[in-house]
Amino acid sequence: MPKRTDFTRVMVIGSGPIVIGQAAEFDYAGTQACQALKEEGMAVVLVNSNPATIMTDVQMADAVYIEPISLEFVERIIAKERPAGLLATLGGQVGLNMAMQLHEAGVLEKYGVQLLGTPLSAIRQAEDREAFKQLMQEIGEPIPDSAIVHTVEEALAFGDEIGYPLIVRPAYTLGGTGGGIAKDAVAMREIVVKGLKLSPVTQCLIERSVAGWKEIEYEVVRDSGGNTITICNMENIDPVGVHTGDSVVVAPSQTLSDREYQMLRSSAIKIINALGIEGGCNVQYALNPLSQDYIVIEVNPRVSRSSALASKATGYPIAKVAAKIAIGLTLDEIRNPVTGSTYAAFEPTLDYCVLKIPRFPFDKFVTASRTLGTQMKATGEVMSIDRTFPGALLKAIRSLETGRDGMMHPAIQQLSDDEIRGKLETPNDERIWVVAEALRRGLTEDAIHGLSQIDRFFIRGIAKIVATEVRLAREAITPELIREAKKLGFSDSYIGRIIGKSMFQVRQLRLGMGIRPVYKIVDTCAAEFEATTPYYTSCYDGENEAVIPAGRKAIVLGSGPIRIGQGIEFDYAAVHAAWQLKAEGVQSVI
Repeated sequence: MPKRTDFTRVMVIGSGPIVIGQAAEFDYAGTQACQALKEEGMAVVLVNSNPATIMTDVQMADAVYIEPISLEFVERIIAKERPAGLLATLGGQVGLNMAMQLHEAGVLEKYGVQLLGTPLSAIRQAEDREAFKQLMQEIGEPIPDSAIVHTVEEALAFGDEIGYPLIVRPAYTLGGTGGGIAKDAVAMREIVVKGLKLSPVTQCLIERSVAGWKEIEYEVVRDSGGNTITICNMENIDPVGVHTGDSVVVAPSQTLSDREYQMLRSSAIKIINALGIEGGCNVQYALNPLSQDYIVIEVNPRVSRSSALASKATGYPIAKVAAKIAIGLTLDEIRNPVTGSTYAAFEPTLDYCVLKIPRFPFDKFVTASRTLGTQMKATGEVMSIDRTFPGALLKAIRSLETGRDGMMHPAIQQLSDDEIRGKLETPNDERIWVVAEALRRGLTEDAIHGLSQIDRFFIRGIAKIVATEVRLAREAITPELIREAKKLGFSDSYIGRIIGKSMFQVRQLRLGMGIRPVYKIVDTCAAEFEATTPYYTSCYDGENEAVIPAGRKAIVLGSGPIRIGQGIEFDYAAVHAAWQLKAEGVQSVI
């Protein structure tokens, strides 16, 4: 259907300041939305209290309000600006909750403001634990045994009835805030008291734990005409029990059979259609590794941290497409900005492996518990792309800026065998390094899998890295060995520490052997169509796909992952640097 013409002024609600459990994924989505709306001739009114993001730059919207995202302030802005439409599904949980408050307070009706995109009924059905449970039962989608509680007594009674451990999920909170895994009645009381206090509707879902199952996510987009596509699916290396924002995540999934992949894809499409989502949506599953049984964990009726990862992993601009869907366009009418020739109704194709590792604040909070659970602790994340899982893993580790460039971790190497086993059993931010150390000490893949429930595929990927460490230390250094190490993601400094040479010596050795990286295109379509705005990733495999354009160029260096003591003010500066270079006729390389 064509773009709506009954309004020309739209309000976009951001997500406020960066907090633990929320990085810059919603600023990224909101910026895309503002650009998309302006492309379609809409006047944009932006409300976001974060001054450090590019989203609140004057070039992003026609009117920018750096004000608190509260009912009082947002109503005053609506009264002044009189937008005809409100887009709230790109501002994370903050945006969603504000839309609900504006509706319940009668503000939207008072000023004649339409909620664009996903309707309130769908938001309420996905976010309200009881309504979501009823819908899943109606459409025949499996969910764990659970109870909706509004008091601690109700939670304890359910625990007594079906036994522990149980997972507590508060309604309408971000990043699993207030939730956790209750292993007994004492823990249940402590978690539920906090969860009920933090839930805006004083509601928690208590459900049977399926800790140890695989956690899989599908990013799905649907338009008002019912056209639905999956953008990408993602697999958490950590099993269920760790918040997906704290997990190492791989896209596309690496361990699912085609039957499992299609089963969950069909389920995700069925759910998003039943909810009536219009825009982006994230569906999270638990899949039994010993059978094809699965359960639906939850649905985010908005863009999420996973949406940002899926966008960058595939090149498909989910938030931009969702914004255009919100003003009436359908997927077959929205042009893919990466290729410039195809349309958004095409599902992206990935011919590479993408990996995300969270950045944790434990270097600043040294006494904090490093144990991970259903409540998110990460402040930011890094993403890497390579042809293989080991290559993407080692790239991502280097990007974390924690002083490590490989699978060797001095503190982990000092642990006893019993401590290694304990850290394998308990989810924590250092577990991938623990897996590597366990392999060095002779633990088998089966033993490590039994303790950690991490799939053997990922353990074997880390085992390849450890085996290559041994080969570099013991064998003659040949071009074949160096090339194999580089294909697995080994940096020159990592190789140098193993063979007793400096990073610069290894670099000269490698170049002398003719071993150089090539660059591949991320273009949403695996080179099936020519791309106009692709981006590139390096690897040591095959032909180079990067075309070097003529003319002056300048590199703009970014600031890496978000961490305590650094927000996104440097991303803001980098964007402005790129804009100014372009204005001066200089090509910017980010």
